Amino acid sequence: MSETLAKPANGSSAAKPVFSQDPHKTSESREKVLEVAIGREVRSFRRQHNITVADLAKTTGLSIGMLSKIENGVTSPSLTTLQALSNALSIPLTSFFRGFEEQREAVHVKAGTGDEADRRGTRAGHQYNLLGHIGSNASGVIVEPYLITLTEESDTFPDFQHDGMEFIYMLEGEVEYRHGDKTFILQPGDSFFFDADAPHGPQAHIKLPARYLSIISYPQNS
Repeated sequence: MSETLAKPANGSSAAKPVFSQDPHKTSESREKVLEVAIGREVRSFRRQHNITVADLAKTTGLSIGMLSKIENGVTSPSLTTLQALSNALSIPLTSFFRGFEEQREAVHVKAGTGDEADRRGTRAGHQYNLLGHIGSNASGVIVEPYLITLTEESDTFPDFQHDGMEFIYMLEGEVEYRHGDKTFILQPGDSFFFDADAPHGPQAHIKLPARYLSIISYPQNS
């Protein structure tokens, strides 16, 4: 999801982020989704082979403009065109339909039924309840949603480090949470979003028990 900054209308210095992705957009027709899936695969295989659009155009006899339309899902390529692309990229013709055929999964976890998980690096007394998990998927991103509970038995540990980004939403209690060289007081209703590569974690328990949602996302290949 790309992001740009909009100029404030009231003359203030703060700029609000403007996101190009519409979260309420309805799904496209099945035919359009197929075109987009094929285009993504063509672009992906071309880049894997370190081939430019111009080079691929010369090899296949297609115009640069046509290849651009195919990669962007604007046009539906014929079987003859797909055969030319598969020969040029040395891949089976069916490879272009891989993204379209992938199942899109969903996970529903009823209240109080999240699986208790031992996440890598979990500290003593930090109870992690995994609220859902989808492994390899078309987005290229792994997301791990947890409900974390801290009690009197929980360690303070402000030095967690891992790949990706993390989002915290405080539900109950109060903790002093460290990120890098700064600390933040998290109370119910507070949210905290950060780069998880920096040292982070609860540095002090102010009011227990404490419960918060932690959503961690990172690339599938990490």
